[in-house]
Amino acid sequence: MPYVIAQPQVATLPVRGSADLFPVHRIYCVGRNYAAHAIEMGHDPNKEPPFFFQKNPDNLLVGQDFPYPSKSSDVHHEIEMVVALKSGGTDIPVESALDHVYGYAVGLDMTRRDLQGQAKDLGRPWEVGKAFEHSAPCTALVPASEIGHPSEGAVWLKINGETRQSGDLNQLIWKVPEMIAFLSELFELKAGDLIMSGTPSGVGPVKRGDKLHGHVAGVGDLQLAVI
Repeated sequence: MPYVIAQPQVATLPVRGSADLFPVHRIYCVGRNYAAHAIEMGHDPNKEPPFFFQKNPDNLLVGQDFPYPSKSSDVHHEIEMVVALKSGGTDIPVESALDHVYGYAVGLDMTRRDLQGQAKDLGRPWEVGKAFEHSAPCTALVPASEIGHPSEGAVWLKINGETRQSGDLNQLIWKVPEMIAFLSELFELKAGDLIMSGTPSGVGPVKRGDKLHGHVAGVGDLQLAVI
């Protein structure tokens, strides 16, 4: 009997107020894109431009609680605005970059900080600390046709009702059009790409039983428990 290879399932995000699903191609994450967060991680935002790493599309977690991952005892929260592209290309001009945006969501870049730290010390890539199962909780997408392109407004995360992270979209070092333009110089961007735009200061650990509530003004709220 011939061996049949199952086709991998395409990761998707729901679209708020619709039955549509948004197929996800890649997930790009911007590092140290808020000055205060760069400083708390031991870096000088005036000397180090933001950089990019990737999570896998199947790391997305939608509408479910976050399972505390294995091989870690120091998992951190990082609240972010997520940008979803409806089209792409290479060498996209900053002036037209927003024309490629489909919509926005609220996401968490969950990080196994201890494993990330070990990788940093050894000069190795960060995937073991960043691109693990369920490491990208995310809300449904909200089309830009409904909300425009948020460029200012509160970004915060509360744990068990206590504010842990707080910032404003206007504090982004690289704005959304600049992120898209820069990424398109390094990669061929495509419809379905997500960009996690960076996190404000105040990142810290979570534990089982914690209730997380993240918010991005004009975009929405993400609520889940750590189990």
